[in-house]
Amino acid sequence: MKKFDMVAMMELVQRFRVTIAPFVPPIVVEIAKSPLVDAYDLSSIRIVMSGAAPMGKDIQDAFRAKIPNAFLGQGYGMTEAGPVLSMCLAFAKEPFAVKSGSCGTVVRNAELKIVDPDTGASLGRNKPGEICIRGEQIMKGYLNDPEATKNTIDKEGWLHTGDIGDNQVQRVPSSAGRARSPAHYTPSIADAAVVPMKDELAGEVPVAFVVRTKDSEITEDEIKKYVSQQVIFYKRIGKVFFTDAIPKAPSGKILRKDLRAKLAA
Repeated sequence: MKKFDMVAMMELVQRFRVTIAPFVPPIVVEIAKSPLVDAYDLSSIRIVMSGAAPMGKDIQDAFRAKIPNAFLGQGYGMTEAGPVLSMCLAFAKEPFAVKSGSCGTVVRNAELKIVDPDTGASLGRNKPGEICIRGEQIMKGYLNDPEATKNTIDKEGWLHTGDIGDNQVQRVPSSAGRARSPAHYTPSIADAAVVPMKDELAGEVPVAFVVRTKDSEITEDEIKKYVSQQVIFYKRIGKVFFTDAIPKAPSGKILRKDLRAKLAA
C-alpha cells in the first residue's frame, strides 16, 4: 500500500495469511476500536510488533480481545541510545507471555537503571523514576554541543533519557509531546494526537488535536476532565483543538511535526 488503509490492510492479511505485523500505536488503536475487524479473518497473525510511541495496558487489552491468538509487544528506544533500549520477549524465537503496557527487557550488552530524577539515586522495584542506560551502543555525544552532551550523559557513562518508567521498563512518557492521546480513553473520540505547545510558565504543555466520532458532541472541558482523572498532573491536557483528521504518514504514524506547525502558524 502506498498509504495505510484499514480495510485494505485487513483484506491483505486475510488473503495472504500474514503472520508478523509491525503496527505503530495509532493502527493498534484503530484495530482495537473498529467494528470492521470482526468481518475479517486475522487469525493468521501470531506476532504484532509496536513502537515509535507509548501504548498503555488498556489499548493492548482491547487489541488482544480482537486478535486473541497474537502476541503483542512493544519496543522502546531513542536515537541517542543506539536506538533500542528494550525489547519485548513476545518477539523472541519462542515468544513469552508479556505484561500489558510493558516495553520488555533491556537489550543485550547494555545496563539499565531507574533513578530518582531529583537525587540521582537508584530506585528499587516498581518505583517510577528516570530511565537511564549505559553501553557501547549509545551515542558519543551531540555534534558540536558539549554542554548538551554533558547534560545527557553523566560522568559514569549513563545516558539519561528524560523518560519515566519502573524497573520492568513499563514506560510512562514524561514529556508534553509524549502524553497519551485522549482517543485511548473514550469512544466519543475517533482519533487524537497530543503535541507540546510553548507556555511561558511551564515551558511546554500538552495540547490535543481531536477528531470526534460521528454524532459526538463531546466538549473540550469534558475531554480535559476525563483525561485529568486518568493521568498524573503533568500529563493533563492544557487545550483541545477539534479537527477533521489527524495527519499521518503512509505507514499510519502520526505526523506530529504537521500539528506543531499548525500551533506555530
